[in-house]
Amino acid sequence: QLQLVESGGGLVQPGGSLRLSCAASGFTLSYYAIGWFRQAPGKEREGVSCITSSSSGGSTNYADSVKGRFTISRDNVKNTVYLQMNSLKSEDTAVYYCAAGGSAYCSGYVPWTIGSWGQGTQVTVSS
Repeated sequence: QLQLVESGGGLVQPGGSLRLSCAASGFTLSYYAIGWFRQAPGKEREGVSCITSSSSGGSTNYADSVKGRFTISRDNVKNTVYLQMNSLKSEDTAVYYCAAGGSAYCSGYVPWTIGSWGQGTQVTVSS
């Protein structure tokens, strides 16, 4: 069964850091583009970052709102993709989702197509 499971969310003060994990089972993440998305209360889900497949070079892209603060990366041995989030702001508060692309490529900071979604992990930035 194909499954993505996010973890690492929580409550953090402004300026703090969190690292989100997206672990896959039933398929090999390195073959696909992987994206992180977020959805804040009352807002639409938005793309945050995307990394292409390992065979495509593992190129990364970011939304302007997180560029310079967030870093997406892969650990192919652990079949996991990470989102390191630094200098967090209150406006980063959202449920964060990872998504496996249906191909190896990103279209900007989202996968070209979406194959599977994780269940989401809550990130709350508040003092």
